[in-house]
Amino acid sequence: MRIAPKTDNIPKRWYNIIPDLDFNIPPMMSSSGYALSHHDLEYLAPYFIIDQELERDKRELPIPKEVSEFYSRWRPTPLYRAERLEKNLETPARIFYKDEGGSPSGSHEMNTAVAQAYYAVQDEGVECMVTATGNGEWGASLAIACNYFGIRCKVYMVRSSYEQKVYGRYVMEILGAEVVPSPSEKTFTGKKILAQDPNSPGSLSIALSEAFQEANSRDDTKFSWGTVMNHVLLHQTVIGLEARSQMHGVGVDPDLIIGAVSGGSGLGGLAFPFYQEGGRGTRIMAIETAACPSLSKGRYAYDYGDTEGLSPMLKMYTLGRSFVPPDIRAGGMRYHGISPLVSALYREKQIEVKTYMQRKAFEAAITFARTEGLIPSPETSYAVAAVVDEALACKQSKEKKNILFLLDGNSNLDLSTFKDFAQGAIKDQPFPEKNAQAALEQLPEVKTG
Repeated sequence: MRIAPKTDNIPKRWYNIIPDLDFNIPPMMSSSGYALSHHDLEYLAPYFIIDQELERDKRELPIPKEVSEFYSRWRPTPLYRAERLEKNLETPARIFYKDEGGSPSGSHEMNTAVAQAYYAVQDEGVECMVTATGNGEWGASLAIACNYFGIRCKVYMVRSSYEQKVYGRYVMEILGAEVVPSPSEKTFTGKKILAQDPNSPGSLSIALSEAFQEANSRDDTKFSWGTVMNHVLLHQTVIGLEARSQMHGVGVDPDLIIGAVSGGSGLGGLAFPFYQEGGRGTRIMAIETAACPSLSKGRYAYDYGDTEGLSPMLKMYTLGRSFVPPDIRAGGMRYHGISPLVSALYREKQIEVKTYMQRKAFEAAITFARTEGLIPSPETSYAVAAVVDEALACKQSKEKKNILFLLDGNSNLDLSTFKDFAQGAIKDQPFPEKNAQAALEQLPEVKTG
């Protein structure tokens, strides 16, 4: 059942959760042990993006007219009730999902790409944005946004995804982006990794280092984060603000909110507005891949966002920046850390976590596709697995819970994943705990004073 949005439901402001938290979010730090200021970050990101990243007091930040006009091409996005899935599972639970697959890139990541490209062109002399991507959806989102605002886009794409998910690469190139497989011979980090392992599958952390080096070496280029950072989660709150209004429209409040996490922007974007409303009795559940379980197996510590240590240090759950995750198909989940906001909420026991192996995730995705008629992205598949388990638990307990989850994107760029799964070519990938331990032993020492 489609819960039709009203045209006036596009939010006018993004929601900043920080003023509503009753605990502190540790600041970004430099390697020498001081909290980073606006000036310290201006080499890396657009001026107004830094403003948003550092904002601690304002609860709402206005969405610029130009960004809102672009959003109106696909927003508000629909909320659905998955009645056929409920019937298939014979559950009394009511399952709702917010479908972000209708954006120009087919992904929720379009929400922040538009905002970041808009703010980039407000800075004098910026002609290009550079970023890192896993499966290509983030890179495609940024390429579309850069085209719209008249600047170039360069993307370092994790090599395993570059080779496995060629349609993601093709889409970015068609949209005008320069796409480089990472690790590459174009940067110091890439050359170093390839010298150690010529067959390295790469990781988001490595690709980020290469993108940082590109941004640092050019005055006309700014870096763009696709997840993790506060400003990205801020932009994604359009999802939860719309979902909250839509659920209120049918007189429903969620008992449980579920989202797959890599950096955490999708889950934060969906869940934070419900937290604002005082919904602290609502359970929030982060779903990780068992192959890269940053929240459940990581350490809460300061770490860099990239392999080389070029980013600011963030207080987050991390498996260590040198950790290279197994080559799973959900390329967007192969990252060593989690958003500082999501990390802090988990540490304060405001968020739960579950992990799934990839085969179980894809089995759940097939069930969802056959009942609801949509093939979710590999990342969303993990959330669907948790939804199915929670709905079956309601069947046993006879509880009529309202479950809300994020369908963060469609599977248009990942059909080969489901073809390979159907043919039995996808195996589960265990978590390489020894490798993570070795990476955690290399966490940076944070000096103070």
